[in-house]
Amino acid sequence: MNPLQQLLGQGQSIWYDFISRQFIANGTMQSLVDQGLRGMTSNPTIFEKAIAGGSDYDEQIKQLSNAGETIGEIALQLFMADVRSACDVMRPVYDSSNGSDGFISLEVSPKLANDTEGTIAEAKRIWQEVDRPNLMVKIPATPEGIPAIRRCIAAGININITLMFSIEQYRAVAEAYIGGLEDRLAAGGAIAGIASVASIFVSRIDSLIDGLLGNIGTPEALALQGKAAIANSKLSYQIFKTAFSGQRWEQLAGHGAQLQRPLWASTSVKNPAYPDLLYVDNLIGPHTINTVPPETLVAIMDHVVVEPTIELGVQESEATLRQLTEVGIDIPAAMDQLLAEGVEKFVASFDSLFAKIEAKR
Repeated sequence: MNPLQQLLGQGQSIWYDFISRQFIANGTMQSLVDQGLRGMTSNPTIFEKAIAGGSDYDEQIKQLSNAGETIGEIALQLFMADVRSACDVMRPVYDSSNGSDGFISLEVSPKLANDTEGTIAEAKRIWQEVDRPNLMVKIPATPEGIPAIRRCIAAGININITLMFSIEQYRAVAEAYIGGLEDRLAAGGAIAGIASVASIFVSRIDSLIDGLLGNIGTPEALALQGKAAIANSKLSYQIFKTAFSGQRWEQLAGHGAQLQRPLWASTSVKNPAYPDLLYVDNLIGPHTINTVPPETLVAIMDHVVVEPTIELGVQESEATLRQLTEVGIDIPAAMDQLLAEGVEKFVASFDSLFAKIEAKR
């Protein structure tokens, strides 16, 4: 078995954090699916690079522009066309996994991150117009996004919750999913087949907290560099196990509810001093997903160590977060900063993309 198949044997699916029209059309995506790729994610930055990087989208931009569409509408139509095609390539994985894998994710506009009603409306529109059962609509875990997630789940839409950093966010997201399923069931709807993942960002946590520890500069602080992200992820997994067990969850599972799996996102290493698979090797375990960019997938195929690691060192992880507080790190403030910066980065990518579409038009 190749590394992707070995990881699947440990309960972990590898998804690809990339999409482009050429990647789908030239057969590269199908080749990766044949090797064991189980899903794909996208975000505004990925689409910006794909659309601005060549002429693959020029004809559709021209057609939509001639039809009088706005820049925002043109962008959304480009996104949805790619995602439809990718969903079709990934559909056999969705079918063979009984709807647990094989998903393609498309994000609502990050400009709606603080707009509950706007997020719901766009999520419903994307769901209807892409019209594929293996679509996941991405909604960020902002305070305004949490109620939108619950209502979209209740409406029967598959949701990938993105920009998750803190354990408190994770608790709120798990509750939104479970509550949404309960709302749908209470209204007489079926909940079998509704899927959701909770995308917990990893490397960005170390990037921020390592810098703060460096500013503190004590031996105790410096000894904690490179440890926050993995500790946070391991403790989030423990929350996952608690949330999706017990009588409340078993009632929903009896009606066909699927687990909302943790998805490790932002798993490429930002610090070149760290091993390139730091955020892969240490987060392997049942009911998990790791969505990786192209260079990380190459590294996985070359030298991943396939062993169950997600539940190793849980007590050490608790100690790490405690020690971070003791040396002066305000963890809740850092997580809030990461969420705000994540939204800002995606909005900036959207603005840049709109400018590039306007230039092409």
